[in-house]
Order: sequence, then structure tokens, then C-alpha cells
Amino acid sequence: MSSVISFKVPKEIKEKAKKLKHYVNWSQELRDYFIRRVQEVERDVNMRIIIDELKKTEGVPRGSAVASVRENRDSS
Repeated sequence: MSSVISFKVPKEIKEKAKKLKHYVNWSQELRDYFIRRVQEVERDVNMRIIIDELKKTEGVPRGSAVASVRENRDSS
């Protein structure tokens, strides 16, 4: 299902776009840009949330990675 989104531009721009409508599918161009931009902002917001959550953690004790690798090697 689709919804309509509208926005205002200066009159001169609308007139120029109207003259160029045979060269550019403005509806498709704007739709594609809008979708892509929403996805970009959504990714940025999600990344900030993840980073904030990671900052709240205390991390892992020093040397735990080495111990984990050794444990894994010994079990093989």
C-alpha cells in the first residue's frame, strides 16, 4: 500500500522541473531518493543505539581472549 507525501519548492524550481519532465521521471527519482535516505538515517540511528549500549558495558577481563583461544585449541 502506498501513501502520498508532498512538499513545497520555490515556484521557479517547479517551473524548471516541469520543463524537464520529458527527461526525468521526477516521481521515481524522488521516491528512490526518499526511500534510500530513510534507510540511511535508520542505519545511523541504529548504530548510535548500539554504540551507546556498548559504552554501558564493562567489557571483558584482560587476557580472556587469549584464554578462550587456548581453550579452543586444547579441545580440538
